[in-house]
Formats: sequence, structure tokens, C-alpha cells
Amino acid sequence: MTIVLKRGIKELVAAAEAEITTLTTDDAIKRHGDKNLIFVDIRDIRELERDGVIENAIHAPRGMIEFWFDPESPYHREVFGDEKKTYVLYCTSAWRSALATHALQSMGFSNVVQFSSGLNGWKKAGGPVIEYEKKISK
Repeated sequence: MTIVLKRGIKELVAAAEAEITTLTTDDAIKRHGDKNLIFVDIRDIRELERDGVIENAIHAPRGMIEFWFDPESPYHREVFGDEKKTYVLYCTSAWRSALATHALQSMGFSNVVQFSSGLNGWKKAGGPVIEYEKKISK
């Protein structure tokens, strides 16, 4: 028996993209290094290890993003509490980041955007990528 979906992932992503604020890949590359822009990599840790990362990006796994941003959550991370910063979410191809950005903007965050083509587009446009350095817990 085949499951009939009301909305597939492509429709969900398209609906999110219609409502969210997006930064073009060219603009993201030009603004990389801007102290008021914080890149947030929402990919799985294995993707970071395999494909590298944007330098100075903060890793926040997709499954935790809403919890880490929400100041009322027991999992809140202070790094995501600066209203003066703009948080630029990205993943591999901008599907997960579209959904995550939509969720955060729906929660009331106006300082969250995604960049339009993900890490794949970043690389194609010549954006710098570095090797992921595993953090060691103390």
C-alpha cells in the first residue's frame, strides 16, 4: 500500500522558501567575515566531516535548531541569543535550511535567514571551505 501525502517535501520546501528571508550565495560569500553575520551549519556531523565547513560557522544540528534558539528551552545556547546578529542557516542544498529558517521565523526570530544554494552552491561559486575540526569534550 502506498502512502498518499497531502504535501511532499518539495511542496514543504517551496512553501517555506516563499515566506522566508533568503540571502543569495554571492551576497553570503561577499559578507563572509562580517562580525554581525553568523553562519549556522545545520548539517549532520558526518556531512561536516566528509564535505568540510564554512570557516567560523557554528554547528547546530537540524534536530536541535529550534531548541537551541529558544531562550525558554532547557537546551538554549547563548550564542543564538544576540538580537543584533543575523544568523545565516545553511545545509547542503538549502532544503533543510529553508525548513529550519521557516520554523525559526515562525517562532518570531526576524534575524534568521538562509542562503539560497547551500554548501553545494557556496562551493560552486568559489566560497572558501575548510576541513572540519572535531571538538574534543573536556
